[in-house]
Amino acid sequence: MSQALVVLSGGQDSTVCLAWALTRYARVETIGFDYGQRHAVELTQRARVLEALRNVPRHLFVDEALASRAYEDTALPIGHGQTISQPFIVALMSHLVRARPDSTVLEIGTGSGYQAAVLSPLVKTVCTIEIIE
Repeated sequence: MSQALVVLSGGQDSTVCLAWALTRYARVETIGFDYGQRHAVELTQRARVLEALRNVPRHLFVDEALASRAYEDTALPIGHGQTISQPFIVALMSHLVRARPDSTVLEIGTGSGYQAAVLSPLVKTVCTIEIIE
């Protein structure tokens, strides 16, 4: 059985934090199954990507009004006509970049920053840029 790491941030009710962590963990387990079924991926890389998804709280990257939908496998609006990618797509992109611990990644179009946050434990450096006019 897998284990979940729950990080409680200051100022938040621990029950709420635990609920978010459990919701996030359940979503990642579903993505992990779908991800493995849809793509023949190297197990070590797959495990690293799924661990990163487990540890990045997606609800902090969306508007508070949409936080209850943060762990649905769907894109959500983040403003300026942009969306945060669905978790499955973030997992797929994180795998396809073939990230190694010594890699540097340049992301064009930061958006909410969620993709960069997921990539950050997988690589040495993530550089990202966003232009909003």
